Amino acid sequence: MRAVKAFMVNIQVLITSDQTRRILNRIGLILLFVYVLLNPYPHMGQNINGKVTAITDGDTFKLLTKDSTQLKIRVANIDCPERKQPFSKRAKQFTSNAIFNKYVNLHILKKDRYGRSIALIRYNDSLDLSEQLIKNGLAWHYRQYSKDSVLQSLEDKARQSKIGLWQEPTVIPPWEWRKNKRK
Repeated sequence: MRAVKAFMVNIQVLITSDQTRRILNRIGLILLFVYVLLNPYPHMGQNINGKVTAITDGDTFKLLTKDSTQLKIRVANIDCPERKQPFSKRAKQFTSNAIFNKYVNLHILKKDRYGRSIALIRYNDSLDLSEQLIKNGLAWHYRQYSKDSVLQSLEDKARQSKIGLWQEPTVIPPWEWRKNKRK
């Protein structure tokens, strides 16, 4: 306790000088800048609970957190069919039935270039939304961004069993659909 009091007295003596105060302010600003630079998205890496308020498509939705912050969420490791692509409406309906107006738990991995939070989604206490969409033939395992062997295995099984979009004679992955649409 004496050491703490001595330290505080020394700090008070140091802070009395204007020059020292300016230096400490600059150090504080530099530390704040470094923190913001290294942590541009405060939710990254966190587990967050919230209520799903809107479904944009099969792999994107809006979430309202307990502190009333609204986040736009992109389901990690998968890609659902785009609008006007076969099975797009079914993927959106599946996601809606699974999580709309319900509380979910998400683990935010990062932010994408559109400002959406890329996250792993758990609902109904234990179900993984990425796994369920792939298992039901409503999404591709997004191998460009994921090396998850469980998701790849689920996609392979859905393909072999011709579940969901794999019933179609020709399926175009969403990333190719988007690329062709831009041309």
